[in-house]
Amino acid sequence: MRVDAVRVEVPARLHLGFLDMEGGLGRRFGSLGLTLDGLGTELTLVRGDPAGDGPGRDCDRARGYLDRLCEALDLETGFALRLGRTIPSHSGLGSGTQLALAVGAALSALTGRALPPRRVASLLDRGARSGIGVGAFEQGGVILDGGKGALDEPPPVISRMALPEAWRMLLVFDDANRGLSGTAETVAFRDLPPFPADKAAHLCRLALMVGLPALAEGDAMRFGAAVTELQSVVGDHFAPAQGGRFSSPDVAEVLRWLPSVGAAGIGQSSWGPTGFAIFGDAGTAEGAAEDARARWRGQANLRFVVCRGRNRGAVVETVSGRGEVAAEYEKVAKKTA
Repeated sequence: MRVDAVRVEVPARLHLGFLDMEGGLGRRFGSLGLTLDGLGTELTLVRGDPAGDGPGRDCDRARGYLDRLCEALDLETGFALRLGRTIPSHSGLGSGTQLALAVGAALSALTGRALPPRRVASLLDRGARSGIGVGAFEQGGVILDGGKGALDEPPPVISRMALPEAWRMLLVFDDANRGLSGTAETVAFRDLPPFPADKAAHLCRLALMVGLPALAEGDAMRFGAAVTELQSVVGDHFAPAQGGRFSSPDVAEVLRWLPSVGAAGIGQSSWGPTGFAIFGDAGTAEGAAEDARARWRGQANLRFVVCRGRNRGAVVETVSGRGEVAAEYEKVAKKTA
């Protein structure tokens, strides 16, 4: 049966930090990250006139990814796309990579052409330093990648573990700031000082011998402590490029306070400005969010959202038949109106 439309839902992710920015063993970076439920991007791709694309900058960005993939695969660009909800851009939650992978998955399902996520990422220049986005798309959960080696493709995922159902992540958004991306990010990495080999060794040991075993045992406090230490080392290294351990002073203030109300671990995802805190149970996380909203009620730029972890990857659904396609497209259009 011919597929006439594809709907893809992809999750946001937290990048918890790089492990080895020194690279003396032949691989550089290496990342720890986790997948979020309740924050994501929804994309619908249909056969039709590209002039039927939905409005907005994110749709334009998705169209750019789609055109590049069609050119690489020698396909006609006879497709139209729309977006429903989207991951906030330049917030440190992986919006660009997840959008690119969603486009690739939709095109693969619609045309029957094999487009594995790692190939999509390579074709669209995503995952240059981290494999967390691809891992979140494919599997969800907590992901550890092996760093960038000699191959021109995203780093391999070397460990994937489930997040305990009871754990929650409190996200701290600063809507007045944006994280580094594109050329600015490339320049920042270029201009950072060399990363000491002994610190890289310590962070790798911290992840392998403290963080991941604590996760396996469901010990939120010990896992959170490992993440906090990782964040302090990496954040201080990035401080010359982002103005401090955390890029947003307002988020930094909230993060300093959160351990006093039960946060097991704190940090900033990627270049931020989004901060996060890890909690071992929903009640404590929700209470902290309410306290934070009251405490910073005068700062309209700050938002606080509690999320579950997500132990699955993207969802891809196909639709056949013109009536069903029209209904699906209309449903997504209403979400964007």
